Amino acid sequence: MQTTELSVLSQVHHWLSTQQPVYLITVLKTWGSAPRPVGSLLAINAQGELIGSVSGGCVEGDILERVLQGEFKQVSRLRYGVTKEQSERFGLPCGGILELLLEPLQHVEQVAPAVQALKNRQLIQRNVDLRTGQITWKIPQKDSALSYDETHFSQVYGATWQLLIIGAAQASHYLASFALPLGYHVIICDPRVEYASSWQVEGTEFTQQMPDDAVLHYIKDARSAVVALTHDPKLDDMALLEALNSPAFYVGALGSKQSTEARRSRLQELGITPQALEKLHAPVGLPIGSRTPPEIAIAILAEMMAIRANLLNQAQGKIQLLRQCVAA
Repeated sequence: MQTTELSVLSQVHHWLSTQQPVYLITVLKTWGSAPRPVGSLLAINAQGELIGSVSGGCVEGDILERVLQGEFKQVSRLRYGVTKEQSERFGLPCGGILELLLEPLQHVEQVAPAVQALKNRQLIQRNVDLRTGQITWKIPQKDSALSYDETHFSQVYGATWQLLIIGAAQASHYLASFALPLGYHVIICDPRVEYASSWQVEGTEFTQQMPDDAVLHYIKDARSAVVALTHDPKLDDMALLEALNSPAFYVGALGSKQSTEARRSRLQELGITPQALEKLHAPVGLPIGSRTPPEIAIAILAEMMAIRANLLNQAQGKIQLLRQCVAA
């Protein structure tokens, strides 16, 4: 399954390649309650077809109506939900305000580099001059939050989130199935022939590499997670030895408290430092009383979502703090 960004931008690329003008809308900023986060995308073609979302309410309908009426000839910034009447009209939560960037696009080159970067899990920065609409591209050194001011807009695309699952047992089926619609590229690693032959979750990638080799091959950045679910120390520990020293934002392992303590002791004996062990989430998942495979999968993804959101909030907070320092 493609991520939301890739789905929207791929469709934009297709429309532009068939000579259809496209309007790309990006969430710049939100105040109060907002249904879609900063960076969310919506695209509308000249025939009124839509892909993506910026509100989940009536904002999309209003923008579509204005697009079809030919209102937008150049880059525009829009605000919705400024008044109580607007909030009620456009279906925004109480107190929610959206600031949006709308860009009329004509050429595939205006999105092609981002599509390629997303497909390759590479970072690329799209910069827009809000006065002229001119787009330039840059290879950034690291991921960063969306930023803008009165004259310029910048957004980094690429490095889609990925999840490496060690083991192809029943819990892995549910974890993979639930992770796909959350925007993860899911890789299953299991060198055991009997499990490889029964894997049937469409949209996932399967590898029979040894777990440590799989971690080294796939886990290159902080938009990656590793979850070990085999219950076999020979396989799980191999993956954890590499994952705990990797840039992955989340490393988890299935097991009881007793087996987790035994695992921690083994990993320390194998050279993992106490600092690296602090990265291990085990027993894996939020403690919500999960027992069945689908419940375990939900607990794992809930914990991953909480950690991922906190990382993104920290990054956005640093950007905001930097802006305040510069303004002062």
